[in-house]
Amino acid sequence: MKHNGKLYLELFLSTLRLSAFTLGGGYVIIPLMKKRFADELNWIDEQEMLDLISVSQSSPGPIAVNASLMIGYRMGGIPGALITVFGTVLPPLLIISFISFFYRQFRDNAYVNAVMRGMQAGVAAVICNVVIDMGHSVLKSKSILSAFLMVGVFVAVYFFKINIIWIILACASIGLGSGKIHAHRTIHKNATESGDEKRK
Repeated sequence: MKHNGKLYLELFLSTLRLSAFTLGGGYVIIPLMKKRFADELNWIDEQEMLDLISVSQSSPGPIAVNASLMIGYRMGGIPGALITVFGTVLPPLLIISFISFFYRQFRDNAYVNAVMRGMQAGVAAVICNVVIDMGHSVLKSKSILSAFLMVGVFVAVYFFKINIIWIILACASIGLGSGKIHAHRTIHKNATESGDEKRK
């Protein structure tokens, strides 16, 4: 895709709008990013979006910022990455700066506390939706290894409270090993087919 002003403006406005009107953190904004960039703009496909989310989650820092950075870099290089990060952090920066001046009043206000409790329920529902969507994407790939890892990680985190760092490293190692095995089999298969054709 050509890197021009229209592309950069669309990246900025999209991330700015998503960040400004999304409450609940990175896991809430992810499905909206997918809807915007994959479903509406058709800039990336669903599988690539899932890959970007996986890398964003595995990297240090807020997942919303990481995902925005990767999408921006994917579509517009380094300028696109900087623009999307700026669009993502600008709304919360302004809102938190404003709230910090009135923190005491907000903290003790019964109406604000009631609103926050209602928002928590809505955010929980959106996060469940993210889990279902991502789980469906993994199962749709029809990969037994991916399905096994998904269930195994859930059990390891929820029941055994294993540190997520070790889980990420283990999953990355398994994925790397699986990729090497698949590549080796592909090379061997191609070599075998090539040898059969020469014999003919």
